[in-house]
Amino acid sequence: MRVEIWSDIACPWCYVGKARFEKALEAFPHRDEVEVVHRSFELDPGRAKGDVQPVITMLTRKYGMSAAQAQAGEENLGAQAAAEGLDYRTQGRDHGNTFDMHRLLHLAKAHGKQDELIQILYRANFAEERSVFSEGDERLVELAVAAGLDADDVRGVLADPEAYADDVRADEREAAQLGANGVPFFVLDRKFGVSGAQPAEVFQQALTQAWGERSPLTLIDQGDADGCGPDGCAVPQH
Repeated sequence: MRVEIWSDIACPWCYVGKARFEKALEAFPHRDEVEVVHRSFELDPGRAKGDVQPVITMLTRKYGMSAAQAQAGEENLGAQAAAEGLDYRTQGRDHGNTFDMHRLLHLAKAHGKQDELIQILYRANFAEERSVFSEGDERLVELAVAAGLDADDVRGVLADPEAYADDVRADEREAAQLGANGVPFFVLDRKFGVSGAQPAEVFQQALTQAWGERSPLTLIDQGDADGCGPDGCAVPQH
């Protein structure tokens, strides 16, 4: 069974939701038969790469809330993250464009390191003091190498703005086609969708239901026919 997760590194509920989903997946009896794929979704695609600002400033301007309201929201998110065993800095974080991170996640997917990289990026953005936005490409290189990617490969992608760009855009178009207007958005076997950072129990229910409703193989049997198996191939006898 395949689970696709549309998310953005700048989304705190994606950070929390991933932890809740993984808690449910860990308890799922068929977890070793579940493939998890991370898909791209930018919350702020129009923001220029160099446009970095404090999270509180971004929230007050984007949502029209006061600084006190924005800070209260961050404190609530910190408590939600702590309940899942996650570190979360409620003050001093910044916000910027995540397009390059999504491109690197597609590079990581090609090397089987996607989950490692997205977890490292989440932690760097939400829990560490150093910014993932304002320190330039070498910060992203450092984080990608920590996930197991080759530094030269990472620099090559960052130096070429077209590298994996089509993959990111394709993910985002697909999200729109599926009706996802926010993240995190979980799609199980292209049959069930779960929106938002739901409790682990909801993910457990969704996994169980999706597993139980997988389409069984329909065998069209036209009688004995030649084929190959563990003991070799049938050889015609003349």
